[in-house]
Amino acid sequence: MEEFFVKEDQVIIILLIGVLLLLLMGVALLLFFFLSRKKIVAKELEKKKIQINHQREIIQSIIITQEEERKRIAQDLHDDISSKLNVINLNANLLKDGNLSPEEYLSVNEGILDVTDKTLESARKIAHNLLPPILAQFGLKDAIEELADTFNNSKKINIEYNIIYPKNHLSAQNELHLFRITQELINNSIRHGKANNCAIHINYNYKKLQFNYKDDGLGFNAKNLENKKGLGIKNIESRVSILNGIFEIESKLNQGFKIIITL
Repeated sequence: MEEFFVKEDQVIIILLIGVLLLLLMGVALLLFFFLSRKKIVAKELEKKKIQINHQREIIQSIIITQEEERKRIAQDLHDDISSKLNVINLNANLLKDGNLSPEEYLSVNEGILDVTDKTLESARKIAHNLLPPILAQFGLKDAIEELADTFNNSKKINIEYNIIYPKNHLSAQNELHLFRITQELINNSIRHGKANNCAIHINYNYKKLQFNYKDDGLGFNAKNLENKKGLGIKNIESRVSILNGIFEIESKLNQGFKIIITL
């Protein structure tokens, strides 16, 4: 009988140990899930923080770009328009005073007409930079082709292009963004890349628009994040973001530059 109770006590002890082990395992699992969830939440918060900071950088880039554009327009208006209008004003006052010989009158009058023509031409150039007429009238394809031909004629860089683009696929505002991206890329190739040649290819397949650009310039280390924080790249990134697109940059030192934009 005593042996029976001893065995019964052993069974109870084993059961208690089993229950304790299960409780410990349960607590361990709860702690594991809690800590894992905490890590996941922390990672998600860090990811959101990075996204917010990235968006903040893009917005800052857009603001800087807008301010630079305003300064450029203000400078153009001051240098090209205001100075010419001042000349017209002075000559007009000379005519108003009336103390001129017939020869002087004709000379001043011709001067006013000449400066007026130059002022109108300056105004047209400023308006063209703000919104190229060909873009509004004929669309993105013709505007980029004209832009490329203008650079080809200037001999600053040789641009090869092949553009397959359905007319009015993008809105007028979005076409302007893609046109500005093209301008920025060409200017970067000339100013910073010292490139001699570049190529622009636009393809449209299955409702996806792919923009490919490359040059044979100096290039840079694309893996270095600092190289991607320049104002030119930020301008492009901000416009691609507005277009709800994605882009990929490939570049190496002395091996040119390439970007692929998908909308």
